[in-house]
Amino acid sequence: MISTPSQEAIDQVIRSRRSLRAFLPTPVSTEDITAILEVAARAPSGTNTQPWKVVVLRGASLQRLTQAILAAHNDPSTANDHVEEYQYYPVEWRSPYIDRRRKVGWDLYALLNLTRENKAGMHAQHGRNYQFFDAPVGLIFTIDRVMEQGSWLDYGMFLQNIMLAARARGLDTCPQAAFTQYHRIIQDQLQLPSEQMVVCGMSLGYADLTKIENTLMTERAPIAEFVRFLD
Repeated sequence: MISTPSQEAIDQVIRSRRSLRAFLPTPVSTEDITAILEVAARAPSGTNTQPWKVVVLRGASLQRLTQAILAAHNDPSTANDHVEEYQYYPVEWRSPYIDRRRKVGWDLYALLNLTRENKAGMHAQHGRNYQFFDAPVGLIFTIDRVMEQGSWLDYGMFLQNIMLAARARGLDTCPQAAFTQYHRIIQDQLQLPSEQMVVCGMSLGYADLTKIENTLMTERAPIAEFVRFLD
């Protein structure tokens, strides 16, 4: 007989998931990483296609990718050479989406005492993405180019499963679309086959709760703003 976890336990795991931006160097065991990915693969998938592929980076491999991307990130002469391969955000922003985007950005920068005028500071903070925020584990996710929009929906559920399975084990994560800008460097560094497309990256580790950026709490709209009940 399958035991049913409590509603409170499941709700707590979901509610406690946040995008953390500072991690401890504490290693994450191979057993935990494997268990997280195995349970995450139970995500719903149209006709069981399972479109996800994952590269787990630790130690020297993580540092090599970090250094390669940061070199490009910090070289203004190549700024136009690195563009996203797919459009994650809308081309035309409108309210309330642009308002939410601006708020979370400026809330984070306020915690870090970064003003609008401090372009160098903001650039450096953005570069923290490519260091996986010092997490000991970096994940790079790819998908076969032949897969269509439905498979990307499946992929989102797989990513959510990873983040929730990590929280259930006392770990934290930060999903990062920022990596897509440097997909060519990632392709080269990880020797990805040409038919594979970078979806995103993710930091995985134990949160450093002494860091001010990890006090950021994003707001969520009340359900009255996005739900209609019809009888």
